[in-house]
Amino acid sequence: MLEIILVLVMTHITIVSVTVYLHRCQTHLALELHPAVSHFMRFWLWLTTGMVTKEWVAIHRLHHQKCEDPGDPHSPQQYGFWTVLLGGAFLYAQATNDRSMIEQYGRGTPDDWIERNVYTPYNKWGFLLLLIVEVSLFHGWGLVMWLIQMSWIPFWAAGVVNGVGHWWGYRNTDTSDCSRNIFPWGIIIGGEELHNNHHERPASAKLSHRWFEFDMGWFWIRNLERLGLARVKRI
Repeated sequence: MLEIILVLVMTHITIVSVTVYLHRCQTHLALELHPAVSHFMRFWLWLTTGMVTKEWVAIHRLHHQKCEDPGDPHSPQQYGFWTVLLGGAFLYAQATNDRSMIEQYGRGTPDDWIERNVYTPYNKWGFLLLLIVEVSLFHGWGLVMWLIQMSWIPFWAAGVVNGVGHWWGYRNTDTSDCSRNIFPWGIIIGGEELHNNHHERPASAKLSHRWFEFDMGWFWIRNLERLGLARVKRI
């Protein structure tokens, strides 16, 4: 039971770090985070995903720039629904090979000592450290916990948001792309389920638009703001 609770808590922190830090703060500059919160989320993503901030930001900005057109790094209109749903992580990895694109679209992301000397060059060491810690503490269950955590972002973020979010669901706004709101209650993927809303207003820190929609990422942003740990710039 403890293992299940830990996995749910840890994967939720990972999702929140992706949507609040990587997506809304770093990519779209919709809010500012206190340096302590920002660095914790950067460290957590290094530990649990191995994703590099500059690469994630660049790929997502490119997605908005070329949405559904040739050059979009993960559009189901270009690659097919099942390819993006089940292989979104491979498309992401493929996009990171274009270093000129990463430099062009990844501007403004952290470039401090720890990013240059630890998080970027040793981005695979974090989740290997997590594997050692979890197996040491929970033995066989630790391996199961680690495997779930390693598949969480590739499936939900790279697969479901990029695949289902551009294929199936309802639309509040007739945007020029194929974005869809997967579900009105954005809990599992931190509010990223409201994908059509996001494509309508990419620079908004809040993804819910209608009274019945709930954005978990916005819930955490508002609470961080109340604590003086965040400042919303755009809604």
